[in-house]
Amino acid sequence: MTDYDQARWSREDDPVYESLLAEKRSTTVEVEGGPLPDDLTRESVTLPDPAEPELARHYTRLSEMNYGVESGPYPLGSCTMKYNPAFSEDVAADPNGLVHPDRPDDTIQGILELAYGLQRDLARIGGMDAVTLQPPAGAAGEFTGISIAQAYHEARGEDRSEVIVPASAHGTNFASAVMAGYDVVELPSADDGRLDLDALEAAVGDETAALMLTNPNTLGLFEREVTAAADLVHDAGGLLYYDGANLNALLGRARPGDMGFDVMHYNVHKTFGTPHGGGGPGAGPVGVVDDLAPYLPTPHVRETESGTYETYEPERSIGKVHGFAGNWLVLVKTYAYVARLGEEGLRDASAKAVLNANYLAEQIDFEVPYRPFHHEFAATAGDRDAADVAKRMLDYGVHPPTTKWPELVPEAMLTEPTEIESRETLDDLARAFNAAAADSDEELEAAPTRTAARRIDQASAARNPRLSWQALDDE
Repeated sequence: MTDYDQARWSREDDPVYESLLAEKRSTTVEVEGGPLPDDLTRESVTLPDPAEPELARHYTRLSEMNYGVESGPYPLGSCTMKYNPAFSEDVAADPNGLVHPDRPDDTIQGILELAYGLQRDLARIGGMDAVTLQPPAGAAGEFTGISIAQAYHEARGEDRSEVIVPASAHGTNFASAVMAGYDVVELPSADDGRLDLDALEAAVGDETAALMLTNPNTLGLFEREVTAAADLVHDAGGLLYYDGANLNALLGRARPGDMGFDVMHYNVHKTFGTPHGGGGPGAGPVGVVDDLAPYLPTPHVRETESGTYETYEPERSIGKVHGFAGNWLVLVKTYAYVARLGEEGLRDASAKAVLNANYLAEQIDFEVPYRPFHHEFAATAGDRDAADVAKRMLDYGVHPPTTKWPELVPEAMLTEPTEIESRETLDDLARAFNAAAADSDEELEAAPTRTAARRIDQASAARNPRLSWQALDDE
């Protein structure tokens, strides 16, 4: 029994009990000197000192004020949020998977076998020849893929300077290309919302390292001319990069590799039911065709002739893009999700993702200008402010869609219900859309009125964040 346990059962006047109790109630913690600059340190830190019932009620109240995927639908188009099944969390929590990442290969054969199996499954799903699990997020996967493309061109003695990116692409596409040192050539959309093949033909040339493309695109539209686009880029010596953000629309039905893509990343949080955002950890595996496999990051997992598994460094590896072999437990969840659903389950998930989006679009009183779409759609608020509509939807108990993007749709409301939502939930979402559509401008401009926090100045909040409760004292 510890000193504290013993003291709990002693009389109140016991000196040990009184000493421990005083220490437990202390509200000021002295901060010793350290390597931080003086302007980032304080003499002491004053902490709140609530009683246990107050503390419990405080956090319970906060949990009720927050909205998440376990509260209801979260139909953010493009930045998809969906419920993560509990069974994959249970698998990842298995103590046998909690091993130090520096252990020798011969002591972690089960883990390496799982990693090898996930590499194999993702390669098959994407139509790729090899997959690395190392990148820690989708954006990191993009940078990794473009870095592989860059290394490939350099090994061939080519100094290509440009990456072509459609105007409707995710912002990370532009950022990844710039971070890799490329100039970005922005490609306008055609009148039907798809890739403008004439504009691509005019843009592609000897300086083209890659075209970064999402299919279906951000409007949910399938790029019908994708093989023609691949031919144009390949004829110029460039590579075709697939942004895997919308792969959930194609699972079991079409594969990027079969469309002519050379390299792609997988958003496992969106496609395979792992957590998304919140500072991580995440995972963004990257798949490549055979010609690019020697450039994959290290370490990579392979099966030996004896049937065991080992890590190795590919011949022309671009090096590490993350610590060790990636965010292991996120990858375990991915493997569990893929293994449990299987081929037919993945096909069913993509079918429901497309069905749910189309069903919801038919129920709402807002125009959807670009069709036929797949897993997501961009409705327009018309002459209303899309942000006002979104804030009003909060009053009706649902999370609103992504607003103001893509810019091709005026006052856009980009909506993706995902495959997980029931018809009843979709009907509730539609009622919220339609209630907001019927409200007056004054009601929209005053919204939200029924939430824990009222309308804030979003620009100021983003530029001047207050990250601690002590900052309230500065007002």
